[in-house]
Amino acid sequence: MLAVAVPVRLRFGAHLLGIHKPLTLIPTSSSSTRCFFLFPSPPTRNVSLSQTPRDLFRRNASQTPAPAASDSVSVSFSKDSPLFGLEDLLVSFILGKKRATEVSHLVWKHVVQKGDTVIDATCGNGHDTLAMLKMVTDESGKGSVYGLDIQEAALQKTSSLLEDSVTPNEKGLVKLFSKCHSKMHEVLPRNTSVRLVAFNLGYLPWGDKTLTTQSDTTLKALEAAKGILMDGGLISLVVYVGHPGGWEELKTVQDFISKLPVETWICSEFQTVNRSWSPVLVFIFKRC
Repeated sequence: MLAVAVPVRLRFGAHLLGIHKPLTLIPTSSSSTRCFFLFPSPPTRNVSLSQTPRDLFRRNASQTPAPAASDSVSVSFSKDSPLFGLEDLLVSFILGKKRATEVSHLVWKHVVQKGDTVIDATCGNGHDTLAMLKMVTDESGKGSVYGLDIQEAALQKTSSLLEDSVTPNEKGLVKLFSKCHSKMHEVLPRNTSVRLVAFNLGYLPWGDKTLTTQSDTTLKALEAAKGILMDGGLISLVVYVGHPGGWEELKTVQDFISKLPVETWICSEFQTVNRSWSPVLVFIFKRC
């Protein structure tokens, strides 16, 4: 019998790694699944009020004895899941050992092929654009990366990073546009199918924090991405919620994916629910 993988929302309430037995996660036929894994924190210690929550997390993690191998946390997806084989990576994100962007890039490598067309819907400082370029380019010179951002400073940073990191021929595979992500379909040649569309929702790092992505245009962008994504493709989002409007935008994303038909889409959300400043990872796979 073929296991049916359906939209899965994974929410992990995890502060620190504790003793826990291996776990197996197999999606069912329900419209969404929420799984909570609660890991006990170490005993309370005296802390400085000047320390940030991230400082405290790193300090506590370094002072927590490593669990025995037989007591480590394990999460397994069914073999037909597009996330099969990435379980350790995702648990590392949940436990605060890997950054959201690092995890996203590794998930992209699971999907993207040489010669593909991909879109960076929010260029930012250009690190996602660069990662995409390295995934699609090969000796034949095929592959295309389309990058969009409404801030000229972001496009300039992206262009400078590419100039410093790749050859002129490779940089020529990247096309940058000063456009809202909701208009991504306007920059593509007609009948172009896209393997990956990636979003970083929030504000430009080290930029003007009052300029953020907005729920209404993000919803339009998701609809546009859905329309141009090829079978077997991925819409990837890192949703930063630690700014005004961040939680509202996450809710918009959640409402969007909750309406996608199970027969066509596989949707997963990864969130550490008791660290409210943590970014949320969302992966939207289109079935082949």
